[in-house]
Amino acid sequence: MAEPSAAPLSVDLDPVRLVEADGSPTSETRYSRDLPPETLGWLYESMVVTRDLDSEFVNLQRQGELALFASCHGQEAAQVGAAACLRKTDWLFPQYREIGAFLLRGITPAQIGALWRGKWHGGLQFTDHCVAPVAIPIGTHGLHAVGAAMAAQRLGEDSVTVAFMGDGATSEGDAHEALNLASVFRAPCVFFVQNNQWAISVPVEHQQAGPSIAHRAIGYGMPGLRVDGNDVLACFTVMAEAAERARRGGGPTLIEAITYRMGPHTTSDDPTRYRSADAVNAWLARDPIARYRTYLQNVGVWTERLEERVSARSKRLCAELRDAVAGAPDFDPAEMFEIVYAEITPDLARQRDQLLAELAKEA
Repeated sequence: MAEPSAAPLSVDLDPVRLVEADGSPTSETRYSRDLPPETLGWLYESMVVTRDLDSEFVNLQRQGELALFASCHGQEAAQVGAAACLRKTDWLFPQYREIGAFLLRGITPAQIGALWRGKWHGGLQFTDHCVAPVAIPIGTHGLHAVGAAMAAQRLGEDSVTVAFMGDGATSEGDAHEALNLASVFRAPCVFFVQNNQWAISVPVEHQQAGPSIAHRAIGYGMPGLRVDGNDVLACFTVMAEAAERARRGGGPTLIEAITYRMGPHTTSDDPTRYRSADAVNAWLARDPIARYRTYLQNVGVWTERLEERVSARSKRLCAELRDAVAGAPDFDPAEMFEIVYAEITPDLARQRDQLLAELAKEA
């Protein structure tokens, strides 16, 4: 007798939201806002510190200390909310914009700075914190996340992997292969897509013909849902549910966090060439930090003391970042050839020697 078919999947176009743009609670009842005051304050602190560090990174790039930087301004709630509910042993597979997630895992500003300065290939020591090296090629790390999840299955571990993607990554073939593979093998992997509305200069409506990115989950036979990516509590609770489902053997989930990239794609981009100031201002009114601060004020968690603590930490970490990056010596370019394999291959050795010879001529 054939097994009964699974219940049909569906996706609600209305994103899960627990806090309105004005800071008031929504009527949502399925997901709970009941977190300890310490956790509520910690989420706020993490978002503010993320934004302040993000600004410092941009300043350092403009001053010539970094060749490039990808800002996460506007996406703090999505990153912090998604990462804060996970276990330290759950593996994160970032794209390149996830400063909030890095900080929550204990990766220091100096270590993030070394990544953007080109000193570490992808952030070598990120793995000490169960964070995979940053994958600059768009969408490739989704497959890495699924592979790690399948490995955890075979080892009998109860860890979960999370692939952080942008809307542009879901247009890549690798992302579709990862989603299909995860679904077929019921891998404990969550695909967290930060839909910031732009794949560099291509708007999200030119990347798909379906109702939403989350609706793609239906074709893969996995749950898909949309969440307000500017609502840190909604991102926290939605990710917590998806991670627990994966941990119990329920398989993967595709989460689409609706947010907005307030700055350029990277510091080499000029977004005024392809989007209007009116659109940016409309999203500015939905700022995740201002919204959450008002909510904390309404529930009696926000205090001047909390703000002072957050400000002090931001200043300390920004100073640590500047001390580590400003005027730092350049790294040895030979290093990037020697860390790819346990033993350097003949081809890489030839490339290394060629580069070093060219640099010697310029000295």
